[in-house]
Amino acid sequence: MTKQLHSDELLIGAHTSTAQGLYHALIEGKDIGATTIQLFTRNQRRWDSKPLDDEEVALWHATLEDTGLRNIMSHGSYLVNLGAPDPEILKKSRKTLKEEIERCNALGISFLTVHPGSALKDDRTQCIERIVESLHGVEDTINEGTTRILLETTAGQGSVIGYRFEELAEIIEKVEKHIPVGVCFDTCHSFAAGYDIRTEEGWKSTLKEFDETIGLDNLRAFHVNDSWNAIGSRRDRHAPLGEGEIGIDSFKVLMRGKITREIPKYLETPGGDPLWIKEISMLREFATL
Repeated sequence: MTKQLHSDELLIGAHTSTAQGLYHALIEGKDIGATTIQLFTRNQRRWDSKPLDDEEVALWHATLEDTGLRNIMSHGSYLVNLGAPDPEILKKSRKTLKEEIERCNALGISFLTVHPGSALKDDRTQCIERIVESLHGVEDTINEGTTRILLETTAGQGSVIGYRFEELAEIIEKVEKHIPVGVCFDTCHSFAAGYDIRTEEGWKSTLKEFDETIGLDNLRAFHVNDSWNAIGSRRDRHAPLGEGEIGIDSFKVLMRGKITREIPKYLETPGGDPLWIKEISMLREFATL
């Protein structure tokens, strides 16, 4: 029988800053009471990035050991569209994904979360096919390390792929035998996409559908955010926990649920360190009740 983790051992963190160097994101995480963090390993506003140097990698690993943080997550560049119909954008996206995996390999990062892609004016089926091809294209690189690619649930704005579980399931089914893959469930996104997670019954229904469609063994992480917009709005706007349309009871259920309690969680709420200190402490408290 698996021993239940104490609330202090649960992996809860936030998206911390690398403005003062990659290693500093770990220090910030420790300072806010986190046991894990999410970060950008490169400038997400530019296609090109400077390769990591040996000193930077060594400092990262030393700081990682000092802080004791685990299951670090990298968030992929917002420029990347793995299903882009434009050949030039698709080429750049695939190159950037490969480079990000190489960085994750060097840093020993557990998860690389990516937005699946957007069809734009193209057919969604063709977009999914290009996403699958993009992921197959990094098979050799991803299998050189221990990083797992996580497809993030999306809110459904415009033509983005991944707001329905069925779309993520289709992608995973076509790549899981070749690359380590899974899902990062964003609470704000999935709520905006129409999944009602406001109550315990809502969570049970949503997780049942997730299991029947994708499989709970593929649920590897949560982005923990409330939503300023209503359920089914298909609009992505994060709110502090308990201040949006999802409500605080949802996050109590998330932290107490047998299925969800021990899955790593990463805050992306819009308040920075002061809010994250409060929210990390609050989530841990929920897990003890």
